[in-house]
Amino acid sequence: MGDGTAVRLEPHEIALLGGGPRAAVTVALVELHLRGLVEADLPGTVRRGVADAVAGGPPPSALAEAMHTFLGKPAGLRTLVRAPAIRLAVALLRIPLAEAGLLRYPLLGPPRAARRHVRDLRHDHPLPANRRGLSDHDRLSAVALHGEPALRLLVPRFALRAGPVRRAEVGGKSLLKHAPRGTSGGGGGYLSCGGGGGD
Repeated sequence: MGDGTAVRLEPHEIALLGGGPRAAVTVALVELHLRGLVEADLPGTVRRGVADAVAGGPPPSALAEAMHTFLGKPAGLRTLVRAPAIRLAVALLRIPLAEAGLLRYPLLGPPRAARRHVRDLRHDHPLPANRRGLSDHDRLSAVALHGEPALRLLVPRFALRAGPVRRAEVGGKSLLKHAPRGTSGGGGGYLSCGGGGGD
């Protein structure tokens, strides 16, 4: 695949190339949230949601599945990024990207061409003006490309309570309880990074 053939990237792969393992884990965490498989617990942590599986639609990514399996008890984003099972899932995610020439051996960092590709995707698909009409796949793609600004726009309550977005503090008091509610679902076509389309 390193022969210049176009590679279709999923949101968690774009996040890994653009922001590293933490960004990929954040996208997988949002994926689980949009499916109802995780929800915010104590501030800065997540736990398994009440839903065990979502009927219909494509299966969750392997990274999201590894995270869901790991979440036997509430955990924060830092714990998720460092967990051996999730680190293994990220490592396995890197293999096809490296074979496609999007990650360099031995350090597996993205080469200049891969960074430029992510920059071009970010430019071609700016942050949406609002969350109305976006499919779950579109939301994941926006989070992969734009990180925290997309989290604040598209899943604000979950992002603030679960920990991917830093809470603002004023006078030592968190503004967490004043976070706006997020929504999920919808139609639209923000960005198609590869397979799957509108979860």
